[in-house]
Amino acid sequence: MKSIYILFISLLLLVGCSSSKKLMQKGNYDAVIQKSVKKLVKDPSREEDAVMLDKAYALANARDQERIKYLKLENNPASYDEIYAIYNNLKNRQTTVRKVLPLNIGGRTVRYDYVDYDKQMVEAKKKAADYYYDNANRLMKLNTKESYRQAYYEFRKAKNYMGSAYPNIDNLINESHYLGISRVLVEVVNNTHIKFPDEFLGNISTLDTREFANEWTEYHLERMDRETQYDYYVDIVLQMVDISPDMASDKDYIEKKTIEDGFTYVLDSKGNVMKDSLGNDIKVKKYKEITCTVIETLQQKHCTIKGNLEFIAASTNQLLKKEPIAASTHFEHRSARAIGDINALTPETKKLIQLKRIPFPDDFSMIYDCTETLKLSIHDALKYNRSLLQ
Repeated sequence: MKSIYILFISLLLLVGCSSSKKLMQKGNYDAVIQKSVKKLVKDPSREEDAVMLDKAYALANARDQERIKYLKLENNPASYDEIYAIYNNLKNRQTTVRKVLPLNIGGRTVRYDYVDYDKQMVEAKKKAADYYYDNANRLMKLNTKESYRQAYYEFRKAKNYMGSAYPNIDNLINESHYLGISRVLVEVVNNTHIKFPDEFLGNISTLDTREFANEWTEYHLERMDRETQYDYYVDIVLQMVDISPDMASDKDYIEKKTIEDGFTYVLDSKGNVMKDSLGNDIKVKKYKEITCTVIETLQQKHCTIKGNLEFIAASTNQLLKKEPIAASTHFEHRSARAIGDINALTPETKKLIQLKRIPFPDDFSMIYDCTETLKLSIHDALKYNRSLLQ
């Protein structure tokens, strides 16, 4: 049993070492460092992990320093963001490794000199912030939605690095965001033969826009003011409203049932009532068939609304896309009356004859109910086509 346990532990160590070597071969030095440090914190005597850590630490630092040297030589202001990130990585790596120092490797004690990266990090942060601030101001002058949006992100980076260096940074962030937003006005255009009141048309465009609005696209369901400039229009064009007449149709049918109807005595050949073995008169049940005529009435009325969503670019008045929308609603009511013996009816039919004809809904109620379904169609069409409005 003890030998099996030792074999199991040996296999685990072998797998662990193999995993670290594969990470080392792939150049994933920080993963090797994290893995080795975790093991050495638990057991500082793990020399193989100390060797892996020492090698990975040297290679990772050398690679980062080479990259910094190249970027500084290239002298591209846009690179200081990366330079800062690399210095930050060097600092974090040093902090991680110091948890298990000194290392014991081959009977010698290994220590690493502490390097203060703060000065280089502050310098890189300042240069990166200056680059983002200056470049964002340049982007603002291009006067396009894309440039305003990019400027917004770069102003935020500048603030994140050195916000106190730019007193007007918050105003610039708000301005670039405001200018970068695409505003969409959703309106209803009634091309049907019915003159609807304004509040009814306004209800059609009362939509929950959260599913298709985003950071850079705003949907307005009514015009804000004359000063607001819109980038897109979405016209909900109502083209056809069809309402059927009140329709009522009758059908009649007969339901039958056989029930008991008293009894008769069994007579012998002489006409006397026959007796059973107990001396009782022998009786036979009588049956009869009862019927009931049912006149069932089906009341129906339909409403259908059809139209299109028209997506229009405001700057050119160009129609980007026309998306069909449609909805329908249906009124149906069943009732019945009975002529005859209602005992012949099934339980379902007995329930039905309790229902009476009801008034048909008026045309406006049918249209209103239909528009509630139409709003779902409009919502889905806006969501499906949201990529058009950027």
